[in-house]
Amino acid sequence: MAFGDPRGISTSATVTQVASSASNVTMKAANINRRGISIFNDSTQVLYAKCGATASSTSYTVKIAAGGYWETISDYCGLIDGIWASADGNAYVTEFLP
Repeated sequence: MAFGDPRGISTSATVTQVASSASNVTMKAANINRRGISIFNDSTQVLYAKCGATASSTSYTVKIAAGGYWETISDYCGLIDGIWASADGNAYVTEFLP
């Protein structure tokens, strides 16, 4: 979160395990109260994560390597979709909340 964010600080978090899939999955629904998201790709396959609908290997925000980690910018509260190169493992999605 950016210093001086008017929405306040994060005081709680929820962790969701998302099973890998070779077709698009919703990793986290939009949430106006969200302070941030982190994603750990606990898979042997690449994860293509997208801020918005319908991730693919040619339409994504970030390509997360096997064992990789990514954090969204603090003010993105929209949908996050994902797709793996092949289904194998999980992602752990942490949503930071007020």
